[in-house]
Order: sequence, then structure tokens, then C-alpha cells
Amino acid sequence: MLVLFFVLAFFGLSIGSFLNVLIYRLPRNIPFVFKRSFCPKCRKKISWFDNVPLFSFFILKGLCRQCHSPISWRYPLVELLAAGFFVLVFSQIGQISTIGLILSLILFSGLIVIFFIDLEHQIIPDKIVLPLCLIYFIYYLVTDYWLLVTNHLPSAVVSFLLFLSLFLITKGKGMGFGDVKLSFLMGLVLGFPKVVIAFYIAFLTGAFLGIILILVKKAKFGKPIAFGPFLVFGTTLSYLWGEKIIKTLEKLLF
Repeated sequence: MLVLFFVLAFFGLSIGSFLNVLIYRLPRNIPFVFKRSFCPKCRKKISWFDNVPLFSFFILKGLCRQCHSPISWRYPLVELLAAGFFVLVFSQIGQISTIGLILSLILFSGLIVIFFIDLEHQIIPDKIVLPLCLIYFIYYLVTDYWLLVTNHLPSAVVSFLLFLSLFLITKGKGMGFGDVKLSFLMGLVLGFPKVVIAFYIAFLTGAFLGIILILVKKAKFGKPIAFGPFLVFGTTLSYLWGEKIIKTLEKLLF
């Protein structure tokens, strides 16, 4: 089992390296296939031996070999997050089914990309959200059509309409349309009642951090704050531990 965790972690580091490419290139409309990695500062191509996940960052001491510009700490962070999630997802749900594990790894890879792109650019890319929606729709359609039509699809539609109403009421100032589309994905993936748990966690943590940022004068009241990272956080907790959270709440409330 330890060897398997090591293999998953190494695979996660490799996927994390690709996720960094997506995080940098998608908001800038730069092709992410058939184009070698390059330094964002000097634009020179990065050699393969300087592109080894995680290790190259520390070997280079966080500096570009060509221009010696600092390499963002986001790169090793994303790689470590991907490795950690790959091991965590397997430990939580890996015993259920192979296809379930693969889909979960794809989902969390996409959530990492959404988190960092929205955090930096306040954009939730359709190229991540829409394929994930299609993948999960087909998955439930093939494996459990009844669950899809009675729970997950209605949850997705209701979530979409709820966030769309908030988007329209606030005229896009309360949240962006990317959040609306992400809410559809959340409902489709989580279903009821786990999607409610995800939204509750997202709004609670978003409000809490927003108040802190205002108090420390890192944000102004009325100024938009990226909400996607909070939706990703809520989705992650609900996806992995939603059932345990629901059971705990039932014991406390009833």
C-alpha cells in the first residue's frame, strides 16, 4: 500500500506540472499542447531537466536558469497539492471502483486549476468546467440513469438557477457568471444533500475571510472577491467527507 501511495504521489506531481501549464496559459489564451514550457519572464524555453516536477524548483533554488528571475511558489505548491489529493482521494474512495477513482482524480485536477485561475484572474474557464459537466453527465447517464434524473441533474439545475438569480440581482457584482456555471457542476457531481453542504461551507468561509480582509484593509467593502476558490473548497470537503458531515449534523440537530 505504501508503494502504491508513492506511485500515486509521483503521478500527482507529474499531473500537477501540467496543471501549472493550464493555470498560466488558459487565462492568456496560450495553446497548452504542442508547445514547450517557457519562462514567463525571459520567454526562453525550459529544458526537460529543468522541468522535473518539484525537484527542479529546489535544484534551481527557485530561479530561472537563463534569466535568474524568481519562479513563483505556485508551481511547487500546485504540484504538491495534486500529489496530496491523488493520495487522499485514493485513500477515501479508491476502493469503490476504478472508474470512480479516475473521475475523482480528473475532478480534483480541474478544481485545482479553477481555484488558482479564479484567485489570480477572477475567471473560471469554460474549458475546465464544461468538459467536467459533460464527463459527469455521461458517467451518471451510463452507470445510474435513475440517480441522474431524480437527484444529480435536478440538483445541478436548481443550483444553476439559484446562482443565476444572485448574479442577475447583483448585476454581476455579487458573483461572476463563471460561479453560476461552476454551481451547475457542483450540483451535478455532488447531488442533494451534499451540494447544500458545499454551498454552506463556501458561503460561510467566503463571508468569514471577506470580513477578515476588510478588517486588515486588504479588501474594501463592496469590492468583488473571487468566490470560485470558496466553491472549490466547499466542493472538496463535501465530496470527500460530505456523508460524515451530514451524519454529524443529524446527531447534533436531532
